[in-house]
Amino acid sequence: MPSTTDRLTPIWHPSPNFGQRRDGLLPSLIVMHYTAMDSAKAALDRLCDPQAQVSAHYLIGADGTVWQMVREEDRAWHAGAGEWHGKDDINSRSIGIELDNKGDHPFAQPQMDALERLLPGIMDRWTIAPDGVIGHSDMAPGRKSDPGAKFDWQRLEHQHLAKQRRCAQGPERVSMDEFRALARDAGFTSDAGDATLLTAVRLRYRPWAKGPLTPEDVSPLRYKALST
Repeated sequence: MPSTTDRLTPIWHPSPNFGQRRDGLLPSLIVMHYTAMDSAKAALDRLCDPQAQVSAHYLIGADGTVWQMVREEDRAWHAGAGEWHGKDDINSRSIGIELDNKGDHPFAQPQMDALERLLPGIMDRWTIAPDGVIGHSDMAPGRKSDPGAKFDWQRLEHQHLAKQRRCAQGPERVSMDEFRALARDAGFTSDAGDATLLTAVRLRYRPWAKGPLTPEDVSPLRYKALST
């Protein structure tokens, strides 16, 4: 089993809310969340409350403090229903990281700095590629919106801590069927209606975008020619 010695030393604050990973699965994903609570302390209390039945492996405060609540080897309860690249039971396949943020304001510099120190160690220990770092909204479109429109995905992409978006020139026009196929190929395989899927993809790549589908919504995805 890989060591859990990190490049930084999180504060160990154990949660009773965890179990064994199912079917021999090991972490292949890292799922990013925001807490949507008033403070890191409130989030920490909830993530360690047996009545709440939720947890995550790590919590990062706005000031950069990092707590670990569940061993990486164990299954935390953070993702819930959904799937990514056709795989379900995301809890058994992932490491969950909660960020102290309500989702309506930018993430603090010390917090992002701490995240950037935490991620490489996790990725190295479990051989998780940048495309395995996803948002809760990616694997649960419509049900979840975190880490939200204010999360700086491009900052992680530039450091190879998340999959780099494509900037390929797409078609001048794009149909919803083509968009769904491209989104699915990129990993968005959870069951979702057209509008819900478009919102989820935009949350990840174009959170400022509004209105109907446009060719610009295709550009960040892994564009390839589709047969007609």
